[in-house]
Amino acid sequence: QVQLVESGGGLVQAGGSLRLSCAASGRTISRYAMGWFRQAPGKEREFVAAINWSGGNTYYADSVKGRFTISRDNRQDMVYLQMNSLKPEDTAVYYCAAVRSMEPPRPVAAGPNYNYWGQGTQVTVSS
Repeated sequence: QVQLVESGGGLVQAGGSLRLSCAASGRTISRYAMGWFRQAPGKEREFVAAINWSGGNTYYADSVKGRFTISRDNRQDMVYLQMNSLKPEDTAVYYCAAVRSMEPPRPVAAGPNYNYWGQGTQVTVSS
């Protein structure tokens, strides 16, 4: 069983940056693909980014492409989401997720394809 804990959320002004972290415990995630999702109030959960086991392949939602970067440190069992040029529409609870495969699932944006989830961290971007 894998436990995931997100951190790094907070309140930031539009145009600012935040770096989210996801710490895994219970077992190593070094051979698992990982993803970030978000859910804004009154909206469905949506895919943000995913990364394969080695970090060699990354995937992004069109809405964050060029602004967000997903990365991982397998020695530390950590996954990160660097968020730059934040917009008010990025406000949401951000969730880390893991899938028991080395490559992200197909389709990569389908939440049910991920096996483990964290509790989320709130990101609020003020205008």
